[in-house]
Amino acid sequence: MSSLIDPADNLTNHFLIAMPNLADPNFHHTVTYMCDHNPEGAMGLVINRPMDLSLGELFDYLDIQNGKQDILNIPVYQGGPVQTERGFVLHKPMGEWEASMPITPQLELTMSQDIIEAIAHGEGPDQYLIALGYAGWGQGQLEAELASNAWLSGPAENAIIFDKPIEQRWNASAALLGVEISQISNDIGHA
Repeated sequence: MSSLIDPADNLTNHFLIAMPNLADPNFHHTVTYMCDHNPEGAMGLVINRPMDLSLGELFDYLDIQNGKQDILNIPVYQGGPVQTERGFVLHKPMGEWEASMPITPQLELTMSQDIIEAIAHGEGPDQYLIALGYAGWGQGQLEAELASNAWLSGPAENAIIFDKPIEQRWNASAALLGVEISQISNDIGHA
């Protein structure tokens, strides 16, 4: 049996949409944008869980001088329960950063402070989502969770990440698949 992921089953650039019965408090009613999925595991960022932390407070904590007053109240997201002290910026490609990983031609993930400084000075990408921590799965773990009906998955859409109001992202992500997720019973999969 091969450990390689069939390209048709690769969830990079997909949404993982928590089923209503997913009780894990880290993922209840969340949408996770999948940044990487390979034979060793998977990594993503929760895109609908704002923290009680704004960009202005993050700039203060990092001792970054801010020149853009209109972004101070943008929320920082709880990207997941792994490495919650580490920052991640999901953004449209723009600029050269110390630690960036291309995901698609339209999206990159940057893990270096230089992009945060550029955003503070109005020199960063126009569209971005800043998160602390990430969601991670070891080899075979995500596949097992999918098999147990913990998640729906489908292709991601940048408009949901960057333009859709936070409280609408869970329903909107499922709607891409033709699913009205709030109407799904919590008892799915139970006899």
